[in-house]
Amino acid sequence: MIYVIIPTYNEEKALPATLSAFLQEQTPHQIIVVDGGSTDRTRDIARQTSRVILLTASKGRGTQMNVGAAYAAEHQCDEEDWLLFLHADTILPSNGLQHLQAMSENLTVQAGGFFHQFSGNDWRLRFISWLDNFRCQHSRIIYGDQACFVRQNLFQQLGGFPNQAILEDVAFCEKLLKHTSPVLLSPPVITDSRRFVQMGIWCSLARVFLIILCVECRIPVLTPAFFQDIR
Repeated sequence: MIYVIIPTYNEEKALPATLSAFLQEQTPHQIIVVDGGSTDRTRDIARQTSRVILLTASKGRGTQMNVGAAYAAEHQCDEEDWLLFLHADTILPSNGLQHLQAMSENLTVQAGGFFHQFSGNDWRLRFISWLDNFRCQHSRIIYGDQACFVRQNLFQQLGGFPNQAILEDVAFCEKLLKHTSPVLLSPPVITDSRRFVQMGIWCSLARVFLIILCVECRIPVLTPAFFQDIR
């Protein structure tokens, strides 16, 4: 079984497309949406299909994803089952779950993520995705919008995502790398580019460089305000 855990906060614009991508999916899976206090129609959208389990938690992706993983562990999730953490504005490739299912019996694969691509055809967005994929191939640090997946028992062994406001995905992957080398799958996931467009693509590109610099050089200069919500 594959447990797809989606943390949400005011995602009424992006969530419908993300959920609809699973409607034709035949690979066994369970979708768990964990909402962090949305004030829009996010929770109503999640309730529209009986195939979605809707939970609530304090706002914060790490906290919300841990709540989703705990629900899976309490409801017949086997140790070797996959936990797939998916951002609400990111769509899996049509064969994404099939890839994971095919690797279920290969216990040498313990974790991984997907290559990344933004929606739209702007060359600057393609360059940002190329930069991110290049970084990930060398560091094996998987960002949250790459649909990180991990075996349930390993996730529990690592203590889940840390309780921190930002870069919880990076901190988790740093722990993960001490136990396994994550694999990268293609075709890529597609992330809605609206946030980059609204903020300004060049400004967003500068943010990407700064994030990579801070992560690689371990410079603690990023604050929660740097990761402002854009919906």
